[in-house]
Amino acid sequence: MDSVHQGDRDGIKGVYHINSVDCVTQYEGVATCERISEAFLIPVLATLLDGFPFRIKGFHSDNGSEYINRVVAKLLNKLLIDEQTKSRSRHSNDNAQAESKNAAVVRKHLGYSHIPQRFAALVNDFCRDHLNPYVNFHRPCLFAETITDAKGRQRKLSGGERKMVSIARALALDPRLLRLDEPFEGLSLAIIPSISEGIASIRRLGHGVVIAESNIHHIPDYADALYVLERGEIIYHGKPGDSYPPEVMKVISGSA
Repeated sequence: MDSVHQGDRDGIKGVYHINSVDCVTQYEGVATCERISEAFLIPVLATLLDGFPFRIKGFHSDNGSEYINRVVAKLLNKLLIDEQTKSRSRHSNDNAQAESKNAAVVRKHLGYSHIPQRFAALVNDFCRDHLNPYVNFHRPCLFAETITDAKGRQRKLSGGERKMVSIARALALDPRLLRLDEPFEGLSLAIIPSISEGIASIRRLGHGVVIAESNIHHIPDYADALYVLERGEIIYHGKPGDSYPPEVMKVISGSA
């Protein structure tokens, strides 16, 4: 557990981010509060710890008084957390797991610029609803599956899983329109239906989806409209499953 301050401006303090990382699974949670004080920190900290999808057995932080106090100890006892530890003096690696994520996650997505304290609630909502699901998207089972291909090379995510991660990254920005460039390209035929269903779920959530696809057979049946382009010009407009004119079929089949 570590705190990240979002800068001062003209002597006015910015918001504070609370960054928590599980030392085994790397599951991470980020929350934001207006000030590092009991009234502001404890409710956010309780919600943050409650959001972990497993029982927390230990709690570690640096020597900061915001965490090493009776109020936090009482909260940990209420949550049935067995152990509380703190970093040793002049041993910066003791809390390195959380501190390394301060740059890789908190600063990367929330930046270094001053964020006034009055926006703490809005930033905290963003962390809860978007940032935390995004950084933990590739840990749905907590431990990534190692896949070894025919050449003996190992990777943590399959092609289909990497596609879903890239789509999730785009969704983290909550776009009104999602544009996908050949989302089924290079995927096993066995994984294409699950990717297609994932895109259908995005559509049901109210996001518009535009798919650019070179293989007509990969166009999902639930598409509302289909456009065939030739050299930047629309030569056909219809729906999937419609019969195509002969000249359009030549373009689709590549014989034109």
